[in-house]
Amino acid sequence: MAGPTNAERGREVRARLIAAAQELIAEIGWNAVSTRLLAERAGIRSGLVHYHFESLQALLRQAAVEGMRPLLEGAAAGLDAAPDPPGAVEALLVEVDRYTGADPASLLVIEAYLAATRDPDLRDRMRELMDDFRAHLSAMLARAGRTDPEEAATLIMAAIDGLLLHKSLDARLSAARLAPLLRHLTRPSNGAAQ
Repeated sequence: MAGPTNAERGREVRARLIAAAQELIAEIGWNAVSTRLLAERAGIRSGLVHYHFESLQALLRQAAVEGMRPLLEGAAAGLDAAPDPPGAVEALLVEVDRYTGADPASLLVIEAYLAATRDPDLRDRMRELMDDFRAHLSAMLARAGRTDPEEAATLIMAAIDGLLLHKSLDARLSAARLAPLLRHLTRPSNGAAQ
C-alpha cells in the first residue's frame, strides 16, 4: 500500500503548524511565538515553517482566523436553532458562559484582537469573519421587526466581545446578567412585544 502523497504530507504539516500556533498564542501570547517554538511544538524542522507559510505572521494570522471561524459558525448555528430572537440572544450568552476568559479559545481571540490593531491583513480577515456573523444576526433581527438591525447586531456583538474580555479579568461574570438588556435589542423597533 502506498504511503501519503507529498500533498497529503504538506497538508498534515500545515495542520500541525496551525494547531501549534493556536496553542502557543493562547499559552504565551502572540508576540512571544517564534519559529523555533512553533517547529518544536509541531514536531518539525524550523525550515519547514517558512516552506509552508510565507512568514511567521502569515502563519499566526491563519491560525487565529481558523481558530475563530468555528466559534462564529457555532454561534450562527445557535442563532438558527433558536425559536426567536430573544432565544437567539440567550443562546449566544449561554455560549459565552462556556468560556472563562482564560481558556485557550478566549485567549486566542483576545490575542488576535490585539494583534489586529497593528496588523492590517489580520484586521481585514477578522473583519470578514465578523461581517459574516453580523449579517447573519442582522438578518434575524430584521425578520423580527427591527428597523435598525445592523446597529442592534453590532451592539450585541460588541457586548458579547466585551463580556469575553472582562471575563478574562473576572471569571465570575455571567452572561445571564446581560440577557435582559440584550433581549431588549431583539424587540421590534416599534417596541411591540413579541
